Amino acid sequence: MAASRYRRFLKLCEEWPVDETKRGRDLGAYLRQRVAQAFREGENTQIAEPEACDQMYESLARLHSNYYKHKYPRPRDTTFSGLSVEEYKLILSTDTLEEFKEMNKSMWKKLQEKFAPKSPEEKHKTWARVLSRPRT
Repeated sequence: MAASRYRRFLKLCEEWPVDETKRGRDLGAYLRQRVAQAFREGENTQIAEPEACDQMYESLARLHSNYYKHKYPRPRDTTFSGLSVEEYKLILSTDTLEEFKEMNKSMWKKLQEKFAPKSPEEKHKTWARVLSRPRT
């Protein structure tokens, strides 16, 4: 029975798309990682809680098949902001979020990062230079 569970999870992983714009935050990639951890021994893996495993599979299968989207259709595809799905995908991409983080940094923080020594040795050299300067 563990072999059939393993094959069902593998099939689900194959069908689940990976969104390359969400590096490190993609549900499909996370799902693949968790299945690999849970079934380390492949078809020979012993499952401690088969009911919980089946319930997890059914929940993920419903998400993948858009069960709730079809069960509870929306009258209009609108959002409170008025943005489209494509615009949300662009905004939520890892690259865009990193750009927003960079924009939100204060000028002082940007200067610190730019001119700060990179290693402890460089920090020591920098402080040694500062302290050895003649005072006027």
